[in-house]
Parts: sequence; C-alpha cells; structure tokens
Amino acid sequence: MNFVTHSFRHAEVILNEPQFNEQYKELISVIKDITESEIINTHQSYLKKTPKSISVAINDLLKERFSSKGWKPESSIFQQDEYTGDTWRLDFAKQDISVEVAFNHSTVIAWNLIKPVLASELNHVQKAIQTKVGVIITVTKDMKKDGGFDGAIGYFEKFLDYLPPLQNLLTVPILLIGLTAPESFKIEHYNPAPRKTIGRVIMRKQDDQLLF
Repeated sequence: MNFVTHSFRHAEVILNEPQFNEQYKELISVIKDITESEIINTHQSYLKKTPKSISVAINDLLKERFSSKGWKPESSIFQQDEYTGDTWRLDFAKQDISVEVAFNHSTVIAWNLIKPVLASELNHVQKAIQTKVGVIITVTKDMKKDGGFDGAIGYFEKFLDYLPPLQNLLTVPILLIGLTAPESFKIEHYNPAPRKTIGRVIMRKQDDQLLF
C-alpha cells in the first residue's frame, strides 16, 4: 500500500534513530508489502457478506502481518482489570512503538490520538506497557472515497485538524500515516437486495477509465 505521513513532535526523525529504526523499518515494510491484489482477494473472500469497504480486508492483512513479526495485537495499556477492555487497548505494540489503526467514526479521532500518549506516559493506574512513540494508521480523503469507507469515518486530513488544539495534551511523538487510494481499482457500493449494500471491486484501465 502507498501512503503519506505527517510527523508530530518530530516523530519521523525520532523513529529513524538507532533505538527505534529497526522497529520502524519493520512497521513500514508491513504496510508497503501489502499489495492491491491481496486487498482485492481478501475483500472478495468473505463468504457470508462482502463488506461495504476494504477496511475489513486491510485490518485483517495488517493483523496477520504485524502478528507474524512479533507485534502484540490488542495490547492492554493498563494492568488493572477495570481498565483492560477494548477502550483501553492498542491495536498493536512492540517494544517502544504503539500502533492504532483508525478506520472508525470521526468522533473518536481525539481518543485515537490520546491512546498512544497513555501508552507512553507514566500514569496513576498501573501500566501493562510502556512505549515511547505512537503511530496512527488511517486513510486519506481519497482513500475514504475510493475504498468504499463510510462517510462519517475520521481520515488523515481530519486528524491533522485535531493536532493544533490538542498540542499540549499530546506530549509524545506521533507519526500519522494516511493510506492513499488504490491505483488499480476502486470500490463501488452495490445493492444486491433491499437494505443490503456491498462493496464491489471495479478495476481501472490504464487510461484511468473504469472497467466494469
């Protein structure tokens, strides 16, 4: 997959330092090595119901690749039982880096940004993990459209709008990664039955016309 980045509090510079560089290169390789053909095949492999967007396929591929490289999925931030549910988990973590995959509603953008801070800062609640840098993987506005994502999700450009007002709360380096729209295909919403919508893969021709 192709992507753009935004470095908050010099995150990209820090991630290229020797302490973090190996983990960072591994993280970037996971994203880059996922091909558009793999996304299409995974998206079309769900037998019960084809999802409306490629978010499920991308999530599943990221989980498979990160897990195979030793990144812990659904990593708890805190140890106390009352703070170990889904709300208090990172999507992935390994050593010094916490990762959130943010394909959810725009109303939780701030929370997506705050979770890597909770994972990296000391807290009155006993910690289960202590990272130093956060990475948030989301989609660009173009990917939201061409990937069939829900119109209400948060996306890369929206995340950028949240950084200035949250500047003083976001005390750790955070790298924002925005997945860009596929080059070889797009998703078109299709209604095979009343009140049923699926995401149909439409391949692009080389002249950028769509092949149905």
